[in-house]
Amino acid sequence: MNIELIKIFVDYGIIGLLGVMSFVTFWVWIERLMFYKNINISHYKNKEELEIDVTNNTSILFTLGSNAPYIGLLGTVIGIIITFYMMGQNGDIDVKNIMTSLALALKATAMGLVVAIPAIFFYNHLARKIEVILARWEVLQKEENRAN
Repeated sequence: MNIELIKIFVDYGIIGLLGVMSFVTFWVWIERLMFYKNINISHYKNKEELEIDVTNNTSILFTLGSNAPYIGLLGTVIGIIITFYMMGQNGDIDVKNIMTSLALALKATAMGLVVAIPAIFFYNHLARKIEVILARWEVLQKEENRAN
């Protein structure tokens, strides 16, 4: 059985992709937090402009968070398929090789969850901040209307 083929596919293909997704997730979250910290809501004349700016890039977090488990699962399924194919080709039923191959394949699912859980947390964190910013803008508008 060619365990190296499974290891290369899972490590460089699936785990590499999930690593990039993890980096993008963290970068987008930090970028949005820095933007929210420096935003001046009094410069916005209408709520739609503000909403466009504060929600920019947040869909990336949701997309990565919701798709990372599927990419991990894809790596697991392909790893299992390769394992069974090699077993069938070689006629080798060596439990050590089978378990090692399946463990390598399952690593992809674990990594998918490691990416997805923080991504969804970050998305929800930003969603709450967006609600607060929009509510503060509405309060500011009401105060300005009362002053006029």
